Amino acid sequence: MKRFHVHVGVDDLDKNIAFYSSLFGQPPSVVKDDYAKWMLDDPRINFAISNRGLPQGVDHLGFQTETGEELAALRAQTATADLATREDGVTSCCYAKSDKYWITDPQGIAWETFHTLDSIPTFASAEKAAPACCAPSSAKLTGQATDKMAVKSAAAKSACC
Repeated sequence: MKRFHVHVGVDDLDKNIAFYSSLFGQPPSVVKDDYAKWMLDDPRINFAISNRGLPQGVDHLGFQTETGEELAALRAQTATADLATREDGVTSCCYAKSDKYWITDPQGIAWETFHTLDSIPTFASAEKAAPACCAPSSAKLTGQATDKMAVKSAAAKSACC
């Protein structure tokens, strides 16, 4: 079963942890110096916040799958649309090791689709450390499928995971 994912950039982590803990009726399941995450079952959501230099507000949306097979099915489903994509494969980001890829909607909002494989002690691997979240900027994923090679090339140059 998939879990909806929302990642929000915040200016004051402690203040936002208090707010969202009250809103969700429980503390976050993960808390770091720059990041917090709630894994809720009702509603079924992976809600994360961070203050790593992101603009305040929604950074990206997505779907977290429970299995690699679910992730493959989502990849196949989105492959039928004329969407720009970025395949990260297995990568380390947001204190997790995941298999992931990105698409963008017509407004330029990044959608992360991923299967978490393990947790890691750092925000990103050392060679991919970045000040903000791992979502590609909309400028890197705004092309149509006919422009995918240029989009993938630009996305590959990103310092982020």
